[in-house]
Amino acid sequence: MSDFSAMPTPLLAEIGAPAISDQVLTIARDAAADVDLHGCFPAETFLALREFGMLGAFVPRSCGGQGASLARVAADCQALGAACSTSGMILAMHHIQVACLARHALGAPWQTAFLRRVAKDQLLIASSTSEADIGGAMRTSSCAIVRSRTGFGVSKRASAISYATNADAILVTARAHEEAASGDQVLAVLERGSYSLEQQSEWDAMGMRGTGTGAFILTGKGSVEQILATPFADIAGCTMVPVSHILWSAVWTGIAGDAVARARAFLRKKPPAADGTLPPGALQLAEAVERLQLAEARIKNAIASFDWQTPSAPSFAAAAADNALKTSISEVCLSVVAQAMAVCGFAGYARQGPFSVSRHLRDLHSAPLMIANSRMRESAARLLLAQKPLLGLD
Repeated sequence: MSDFSAMPTPLLAEIGAPAISDQVLTIARDAAADVDLHGCFPAETFLALREFGMLGAFVPRSCGGQGASLARVAADCQALGAACSTSGMILAMHHIQVACLARHALGAPWQTAFLRRVAKDQLLIASSTSEADIGGAMRTSSCAIVRSRTGFGVSKRASAISYATNADAILVTARAHEEAASGDQVLAVLERGSYSLEQQSEWDAMGMRGTGTGAFILTGKGSVEQILATPFADIAGCTMVPVSHILWSAVWTGIAGDAVARARAFLRKKPPAADGTLPPGALQLAEAVERLQLAEARIKNAIASFDWQTPSAPSFAAAAADNALKTSISEVCLSVVAQAMAVCGFAGYARQGPFSVSRHLRDLHSAPLMIANSRMRESAARLLLAQKPLLGLD
């Protein structure tokens, strides 16, 4: 277990207090249009994040990181997502991998040293959990760790790896050994220079264009110490899934919040009516704000309910709630941006301009697809048939 236990319990108010600097946000905002237009990695933004040490936010203080709370990291992802959707999502995905290492491998010599390097050298970490013919079913692997006297090797036909060519390391899932069942998985760290990437598909998507989420054949090797001792099933249930849903949701509310801010600015520029009536679209704006506030409240509740001190598998009902956080907020944020576009009209539909929300809408169409909502609701339904849902104000 990590030294997150020494950190204060996350406070709900922290979600509104990101530590990310205005300088970084300005750089991200200025680069967002080009990142979207050219589908390129947000290099300027991540150079700035590195200069401010932000890639080590989740690294415990004992390893030279910031030891930040989940609430603070969520606020950072939300703020960056508002400035540049792609940058916010990449930062969130990086933090998810660091959280897995910090909560499940701190104390193991190799991983502890690696976390120190993440903080010191500001390493960017990607993830490879999906696989061809399996898709997003990350609890299953076809590929396997092949052990030898000198270490291990792995070859994976990954159906999607984001920012793979820009990462300094990739956390990869695979069967624990060649005879292992498909669900008997481990998580291993592959460092740049010890793996190769053979690209199988180009990423030319409608939105989130700078994430570079392509299909690759990933072939790598390392020492056996790079394989986490904790089974991946435990890592996924305790950390990867709930933290993913919280941080993704934070990014999505950031995107939607920026769209709402643009819609509000659009209405405020209109001259007031002589009779004091509200401008067309004002009621839609109020409804969009209501829905976004409900989404943020749900994230705050998920953060407050998450126990950093004792990594343990969630109950069936808690796992269903994790799924519901992702499915509900992905859809709410998409509809909020659609409302913002309706308020702004053609100014919102335009690709450029201070009131454009077209990029926001395109980017948020990815949210229900990042692990299909239909699949997640089917999983939640099975869990809720086994255990009653988490309901009630107590």
